[in-house]
Amino acid sequence: MTERLNHMRQVPALTQKLTELTFALKKGTVEQTILSFVEIRASQLNSCAFCLDMHIKQAKLHNERELRIHHVAIWRESTLFNDRERAALEWTEALTRLSPHGVSDEIYAAVRAQFSEDELVYLTYMVMVINAWNRASIAFQSVPGSQDKAFGLDKAGLS
Repeated sequence: MTERLNHMRQVPALTQKLTELTFALKKGTVEQTILSFVEIRASQLNSCAFCLDMHIKQAKLHNERELRIHHVAIWRESTLFNDRERAALEWTEALTRLSPHGVSDEIYAAVRAQFSEDELVYLTYMVMVINAWNRASIAFQSVPGSQDKAFGLDKAGLS
């Protein structure tokens, strides 16, 4: 296996800018629970082990119930999510796996019914940001758990 660059250390100014955007989005009006589900679902869809590991631990640190974390992968079948959370997960999937025809009016209307105009922009940018992080972590094969201590994720008790 070829050793990859540590993209976070290689050009720290870019990592810092993406981190700043991530934190700005988390200070917006969309609930932390929904943002956590967005990060988890996009990371699942992209098969990003590093980000999935990180965001599951973060959700646990934010006191999210473990069963709901496990059910993100099966959110359509699960009864554990409310309409707003379902809309966010639907939006995450639509933007992470863009169809050749874009996002349908039906999906847009369903999501728009749950989120204000500003919230929809915050939600959309969160999906964009987690997809950017996923792509960098996949490209450079970031090792799951390798940053736990630095990010305070060791406190989640999921080693």
